[in-house]
Amino acid sequence: MNRPFLMYPDKRLRTVCTAIEAVDDNVRAVWDEMLAAMYAMPGVGLAGPQIGEMQRLAVVDCSEGRDSPIRMANPEILHESVKLTEHEEGSPNIPGLWSKVYRPRAITARYLDAQGEVVERDFVGLWATSVQHQIDHLNGKLFVDHLSPVKRKMLLAKHAKNMKRR
Repeated sequence: MNRPFLMYPDKRLRTVCTAIEAVDDNVRAVWDEMLAAMYAMPGVGLAGPQIGEMQRLAVVDCSEGRDSPIRMANPEILHESVKLTEHEEGSPNIPGLWSKVYRPRAITARYLDAQGEVVERDFVGLWATSVQHQIDHLNGKLFVDHLSPVKRKMLLAKHAKNMKRR
């Protein structure tokens, strides 16, 4: 099944997702669907609410060959570096708009993997940025929430204008 991306200002994009009780075949099927959507964008991460799946599920693949996906249920950040890094961020939920966002350069995250095992893993650079971006989505936040009020208002007004043209 190919679910469409929700378009901002859909309220579900501002909703905190529910935790996964256990990783089962249904969860694995959603991850597979999310990976297909992510690779088709093309993007380096996707969170459940972006396609209307209101559970704490995310996928990330920042590998050069786009062949090392990480499937995460209930991801959370345990530690983040003081040093920040800048990346251009965007979202298929606010198509065509990008902005520089500053986030911690490295993080340690905990999540359930595809086998339902608890994993603690360090992420650096784009991997860290993408994991943080996906966790934001699971908490009802968008990349524009990291921008100044003026920049955010400008980008969202541009998005509204683009949506009227569709």
